[in-house]
Amino acid sequence: MQNPKLKKLHDEWLIEATIEDMQDKLDSREITSVDLVHMYLYRISHYDKSIRSVLEVNPEALHVAAALDVERAQKGPRSKLHGIPILLKDNLDTGDKMHTSAGSLALDGHCAEKDSFVAAKLREAGAILLGKTNMTEWANFMTFGMPSGYSSRGGQTLNPYGEFDVGGSSSGSGAAIAANFAAASIGTETSGSILNPSLKNSLVGIKPTVGLVSRSGVIPIAHTQDTPGPMARTVKDAAHVLTAIAGLDEKDPATLTNPARNGIDYAAGLTEKSLKGYRIGIAGKPFSERMNKHKIKMIEDAIHCLRELGAEIVEDIVIPSAEEKWGYEILLYEFKPDLNTYLSSTAPNNKIRSLADVIAFNYKHPKAMLKYGQKLLVASEDTSGTLLEKEYIEALEKDQYLSRDQGIDFALKQNNLDAIFFGGDRGSEIAAKAGYPTVIVPTGYTPNGEPFGVSFTGTAYSEEILLKISYAFEQTNKHRKAPVLKEDSDK
Repeated sequence: MQNPKLKKLHDEWLIEATIEDMQDKLDSREITSVDLVHMYLYRISHYDKSIRSVLEVNPEALHVAAALDVERAQKGPRSKLHGIPILLKDNLDTGDKMHTSAGSLALDGHCAEKDSFVAAKLREAGAILLGKTNMTEWANFMTFGMPSGYSSRGGQTLNPYGEFDVGGSSSGSGAAIAANFAAASIGTETSGSILNPSLKNSLVGIKPTVGLVSRSGVIPIAHTQDTPGPMARTVKDAAHVLTAIAGLDEKDPATLTNPARNGIDYAAGLTEKSLKGYRIGIAGKPFSERMNKHKIKMIEDAIHCLRELGAEIVEDIVIPSAEEKWGYEILLYEFKPDLNTYLSSTAPNNKIRSLADVIAFNYKHPKAMLKYGQKLLVASEDTSGTLLEKEYIEALEKDQYLSRDQGIDFALKQNNLDAIFFGGDRGSEIAAKAGYPTVIVPTGYTPNGEPFGVSFTGTAYSEEILLKISYAFEQTNKHRKAPVLKEDSDK
């Protein structure tokens, strides 16, 4: 960097600076939001060529940052996200010059006509939408066997910690924040797609209750399970982002089930380091099976830490549906009508108007599009699109009953628990079927450097409790370490 002040800040301060650290320097005028954008763009241009986490940057980012700097000087900050650069997964609409493609070249030229609800809420909070991140194509609902982080538009995203799985499908959102290409990112989850890349990239990920954050303007998989959520380096950073993006949306009826009609400041209560009075149940077999000894040791250490913090630990809780083999029927049936609704409402110049159009485009360009096939797209297209199938309706009722009444809610009520503890992201599938929240937190690394974490799951709209538990755990451990990056070669 030519500016010696920015170079010093970049080298010595930015790497692990939190959102509140940034706000302190912005308020004292030690830095500007323009400075932040310059430093993050520098990092992306110098370190992301090999990681391939960012698909594109917002060409208006510096102008937006300058405008927010003027507003700060005149009126003060709007929120904790005022002037803070945030990256978004490539399936969230932004009504600007950036594209929204779900990682597919079929939508390579598609620019949304307006913001998604999430993007609009971030702008309202004063955040800078810095760019779009790569993702597993069609949120990993294109075929079987596609590697996490691969898309026809962005290629293969890699894990900045080394030769480990990058996690999917919010792969770029995870790798980019691990490498510190923005303060935080937005991912989306249908089943594990926030929690898994957060685990793999040593991040805090929040998979919210379905209904806490609107899905309007998000390229979908399944309306009963989809949700956007934050990915960040600390619990408090993730909580600040969650506060900004949560809210009621008449276009998404699921959000009207939220009992907190006026919203919650999820970061405000993150002050206690004690967990006295909290009861946490430990999910045992089969959720801990086939883990290596190093990960088991980290799980045991994490449970010990929770006890030291004053939490009452209930070992080996019973989850009646723990052995259930969850199917993907709901996703298969909901994908077609949900995607068709989204595509039919895009700008008239977008020639891809349906799932059938996507499939036809892929067949027309097999070398670029069918490296791993499109079996799931074809299988979904073969459904009626009316959601009248007996198999779908029975699976919907079964999954919700087993994941809630005979799953998470059963275990919570039976043991009078505040949360359920899982090693890694092992509870992501049952929470996805229930539509319930989970927070995942880094807890260390295996001897070869692979990141690992633990997660806390609760009933619907229990994010405030889960974040308090996660924050206390994080503050006691502070396990996260930044990856060591190699500067990209110009060759």
